[in-house]
Amino acid sequence: MKKTFQIKDFYPRLDGFLSQELEISKSQVLGWIKSSLVTLNGQIVQKGGLKLKNGDCITLLPPPPLTQQHTPPIPQMDIDIIYEDTDILLLNKPPHLIIHKAPSVKEATLVDWLKSKGFALSDISHQERYGIVHRLDKDTSGAILIAKNNHAHIRLSEQLKNRVMGRYYLCVITPPLLRPSTIECQLGRHPNNRLKMTNLDRLKLSLSSARYSKSQFVPLLSSKNGALSLLCAKLFTGRTHQIRAHLESISRHIIGDKLYGTQDTYDVRMLLHAYLIYFSHPRTGKKMFFKVPVFDDMLEFLVKNFDKVGLDAAIREDQILRSFDTF
Repeated sequence: MKKTFQIKDFYPRLDGFLSQELEISKSQVLGWIKSSLVTLNGQIVQKGGLKLKNGDCITLLPPPPLTQQHTPPIPQMDIDIIYEDTDILLLNKPPHLIIHKAPSVKEATLVDWLKSKGFALSDISHQERYGIVHRLDKDTSGAILIAKNNHAHIRLSEQLKNRVMGRYYLCVITPPLLRPSTIECQLGRHPNNRLKMTNLDRLKLSLSSARYSKSQFVPLLSSKNGALSLLCAKLFTGRTHQIRAHLESISRHIIGDKLYGTQDTYDVRMLLHAYLIYFSHPRTGKKMFFKVPVFDDMLEFLVKNFDKVGLDAAIREDQILRSFDTF
């Protein structure tokens, strides 16, 4: 649907006006402009810094529909809905599913599935990322929060930035981690492998693209043979491959991780699951907390390699939250 604004009384820049009027960031406004979705007095604009004058007419154009001939088949799967209301949707993402389109992605994505089910979704991030507030890697399973409208998307994005929203992940690693650990570093592309992220501080590298990152790790349980740890990771930032790169920097890797790990006998998928998520509701402000069940493949591995009684106790949400009190 088109949205039109008539300028009256004041003369700001185009990007500043739209950012204030729509309650979004200037970078999001720039994304619309780059997609040719903003017109000024009937002409598509190319720059956000245009000065406005009294009587100017700004129009936001709807994104064009996706071309059907290049749309891959919709994933034939059931995705569990953990919670849903008019503003948000919390899903238990299965492994082996990519979140959204990218130039190298040829297969169907979570966004394709959401569209096929007819969910209302925010469109701040345009067609490829409808509704997507945060991401999970393809082989990572678990909690993913979807915005069903732009108001929710903006508020949830603010919570990610301000750390009001947080997540706790379960993973199985080797060699074992013996004590709680905090990792803070500048994270960036590995100089010798562009597919990987790395702890740049450890490599004594300084890059303009580096981003601050912080994770905390708590060992919950050791395996029967002592070779593995069931680990819980708490994220304070949401960088690409953060958990995997942080663990690699202390010579640990997640079982099944072919990119950051070593060759191990488990090749079903990476055993990393977004288990707990907390945030404030974007409309009511109510604090919300959810546990998202572990999938059967990972649960089977855990039961086989860890004591069942100890496992049940270790993954109780109250036990996990208490285990981080050590920090």
